[in-house]
Amino acid sequence: MESPLHHFELHPIIHLSIGGLDLSINKAVIAMWIGMAIVFGLFMLVVRGGLSMVPGKIQSIAEISLEFIKGMVKEFIGDEGMKYFNFVGSLFFFMVCCNLIGLIPGSYTITSQLVVTGAFAICIFIMTLVIGFSKHGGHFFSILVPPGVPKLMIPFMVPIEVISMIARPISLSVRLFANMTAGHTVLAVLFGLAMSAPVWLGWLPFGFTVIINGLEMAIALIQAYIFTTLTCVYIGDVIKLH
Repeated sequence: MESPLHHFELHPIIHLSIGGLDLSINKAVIAMWIGMAIVFGLFMLVVRGGLSMVPGKIQSIAEISLEFIKGMVKEFIGDEGMKYFNFVGSLFFFMVCCNLIGLIPGSYTITSQLVVTGAFAICIFIMTLVIGFSKHGGHFFSILVPPGVPKLMIPFMVPIEVISMIARPISLSVRLFANMTAGHTVLAVLFGLAMSAPVWLGWLPFGFTVIINGLEMAIALIQAYIFTTLTCVYIGDVIKLH
């Protein structure tokens, strides 16, 4: 039986190098392109189909999804956060598509790569710093001093708050990466057991794969929601200085 981590290995499909930089196309790149194409295609389908007062099935799903994202933005960022609605919505739908694409046999889960989730988390972290400094200037450093803290405690609290802020992109990336990797590893192990076990016993691990696959679909949605929610929380913190 192959190693359950074999699924996460990446091998170039199309070798491409520009100026010594390896830009080879692999399954992860293709999965990312497919995710982007699905999100773009679904919303283009809604727009091209025309928006009606009595929405059809596709328009209803799009409107409910966007209202859900809008409620998330207003709850965690506030009315001022609507300027970030497009970014938050794109992030959520892209994460959902990429997580679900990984459940298709033969495809690849790009969110199971720490370098991918880490890149997203670092970009979001840098974006929050830019938002904070552009809105508050030097006063943004007051986010390192929680309200009501005695002056005597400030020298101790500032390092703690700095570590807390630095830990945000780490926890944001590791949480998504760990959940996607763990779930797919369990599925790979169970599929391997089902294939290697005798016929009369193979139905047992195969039955578990069906159950866990359904669970993984729910986890894919939940993890996209958590990632997007924390993004909204971090943006809201730098805007409100909480």
